[in-house]
Amino acid sequence: METRSQAIGRSKGGMTTKILALTDALGNLVRFELLPGHRFDTVGVEPLLTGVSFGALLADKAFDCNSIIDDLNERGAKIVIFQNPRRSKPMNIDKEIYKWRHLIENFFCKLKEFKRFAMKADKTDDSFKAIIYIAAAVINSK
Repeated sequence: METRSQAIGRSKGGMTTKILALTDALGNLVRFELLPGHRFDTVGVEPLLTGVSFGALLADKAFDCNSIIDDLNERGAKIVIFQNPRRSKPMNIDKEIYKWRHLIENFFCKLKEFKRFAMKADKTDDSFKAIIYIAAAVINSK
């Protein structure tokens, strides 16, 4: 799947499940990972980016870690990750491009409109994933 840029974000999906999502430049879901609520967000990034080519990755400071930045440099992708203030060597990011990160936040807001998603009424991860896929399909069809 070839896209110009990707955005990555996270949201609590009810109870203690965390959703890590990758969207395209238009804010459409590309793929997602479910993580336990107590895991670091960075653990799920590699599976999201495997096999996807892109020119830039937009993310917030939760994804500001050296391993992700090294991977993006190897890919030749533009890094648009808001910097953690404790970073020893701050990087310059394109603040105009960073403004487009709102698209993934918009995706999560739309996803949370689905009551079954917000409540995580499903007992298994597979049924919860199915709800996310269905909701994303409905969102994309609008």
